[in-house]
Amino acid sequence: MTDSERESVPVPGGRDVRATLDDPGGADACVVACPPHPQMGGKRTDRRIRAVSDYLTERGIACLRFDYGPWDEGPGERTDARNALGWARERFDRVGLFGYSFGGAVALLAAAAESEDGTPPEVVVALAPAARLSDDLDAAAAVAAIDSPLRIVYGERDTTADWGPVVERAREVGAGVVELPSDHHFVGRDASVGEAVGSFLVDRL
Repeated sequence: MTDSERESVPVPGGRDVRATLDDPGGADACVVACPPHPQMGGKRTDRRIRAVSDYLTERGIACLRFDYGPWDEGPGERTDARNALGWARERFDRVGLFGYSFGGAVALLAAAAESEDGTPPEVVVALAPAARLSDDLDAAAAVAAIDSPLRIVYGERDTTADWGPVVERAREVGAGVVELPSDHHFVGRDASVGEAVGSFLVDRL
């Protein structure tokens, strides 16, 4: 089934945020997936996002893939992720959070904010995350504030995202870190991405 054949889900919260719910039917757990940078073509149809969603749905877990609202240089995108988490929580018993690249930083920042509010996701995974979105939005620093099982996955040849500070901080706090033999785009590695990200999510949901 293609995205055009699925229902577009409006995510409430004051910004124009649309999502696609991949639901295997009868799922009681869901993962919210944050796409890459919207000004660089990042969308909910990104193949790495789809690879993780496919892994999850094949194992009975739903995935809510969303597109950000109007570009806001980070704060609005973090809000979009939190609103998507709220939407999923109203419909599923357990909710996890995942993001790739820019979306990886968004996921970390959203998870930290949710943790500070006492509502951390059940599990968080960031794939090739950017270290920060702005001076005020430091994803590496946010790692220590996340009260959820956490895994960081990155490509050993990735020279696009500044993932180093995130990986360093994750190791300092005892979070899981997985290195894949790839660059930032994980060309030909969709199955490896799905396994490295999805297995951690499935095990904790």
